Amino acid sequence: MSLLIECPHCHVTNRLEANRLAESPNCGGCHRPLFLGAPVPANSDNLAAILKWSKLPVVVDFWAPWCGPCQSFAPTFTAAAESMAGKVLFIKADTEAQPALGQQYRVRSIPTLAVFDGGVELERVSGALSAGQFKAWLMQFL
Repeated sequence: MSLLIECPHCHVTNRLEANRLAESPNCGGCHRPLFLGAPVPANSDNLAAILKWSKLPVVVDFWAPWCGPCQSFAPTFTAAAESMAGKVLFIKADTEAQPALGQQYRVRSIPTLAVFDGGVELERVSGALSAGQFKAWLMQFL
């Protein structure tokens, strides 16, 4: 199965075989890692495969551009992606642009943060968290 993954660094769309997700692939445009150091944009075509193939725990931020708390939490999420690169994979799922994702993952309010390991959801929390709260919440899954 072939996936389209947008590079979180240069925003080039990369075609990638799902079974290569575990190989820490680099972007074909900027050659930086597709899954380290920045949140990766999700879509209905790639999220399930990322969750299944990632060797790292995955935290997904279900958000929308019109949501004030989502916007205020975004820098915290991005900073965590940078500081925890290689330990956790950070995914951003825009539920306005991709409403099927919100439905599929039963998102009732935004922001909703969900942690997955091996494709299985471990826990979720709704609402914007402070940097300290977010880090403490994440650390229990490492």
